[in-house]
Amino acid sequence: MGNTYQTINVTQENGIVTLVLNRPSAFNAFTPEMNKEIIDALRKANKDDTARCIVITGEGKAFCSGEDLGGVSEDTNHADFLRNRYHPMMKAVKQTSKPVIAAVNGTAAGAGMSLALAADFRLVRPETKFVSAFIDIGLVPDSGFMYNLPRLVGYAKALEVAVLGKPITGEEAYQLGLATKVIDSSTWDEEVAKFAELLAKKPTKAISLVKRYMMDGMHEPYEQALDQEAQAQRIAGLSQDHKEGLQAFKEKRKPTFIGY
Repeated sequence: MGNTYQTINVTQENGIVTLVLNRPSAFNAFTPEMNKEIIDALRKANKDDTARCIVITGEGKAFCSGEDLGGVSEDTNHADFLRNRYHPMMKAVKQTSKPVIAAVNGTAAGAGMSLALAADFRLVRPETKFVSAFIDIGLVPDSGFMYNLPRLVGYAKALEVAVLGKPITGEEAYQLGLATKVIDSSTWDEEVAKFAELLAKKPTKAISLVKRYMMDGMHEPYEQALDQEAQAQRIAGLSQDHKEGLQAFKEKRKPTFIGY
């Protein structure tokens, strides 16, 4: 699988497809082009019989800082924004029959955290930070966040993470069951490769069936959860607090929320 992308790098070796978010100067923040390229790379890997495992990671210090807010305005229709850009990407992750590893090399914030949550496994460094971030600009967690996080850590902890916005370190993520393994920076590349190789050597078809039916057994259809999320995000996106949060973010100050 050759790399023909502008915002990501994709390589394949020994059955392992490695997808690297490659906007390090912007902490790998999402853009429309990146969303499209991730979807394309995942779909190609899913169709490739030689691909046995997919690793998603970030170039530089961050995993992904979420949406590049330079492209968001007060007039943004947040429901359409999600349905057109983020839902297709998250569905591509969930619908991939191959095991997906999020090698969270640094901060995963906002939709970047959502991307990590959508993966099947999360490998982290001690200095990794998961940050919800949505509440700080007057929005609700999106991109599957509210579907995935409670299923990983339980309702009470998920609500705490979403509302209070306190960062979760790599070690804390492991203790919560959010992370599969904590890997020291000195052995990061080697240990991520070992874990991916372990999965690549397992029966891929069986893994795909486990993924499919375990997801179906979680009671609520994923598409329904995403649709409800989009409606909530539309309401939040029209609020004064979102406008204030967005403006405060752009002015690099703390927002003053008024509650509506």
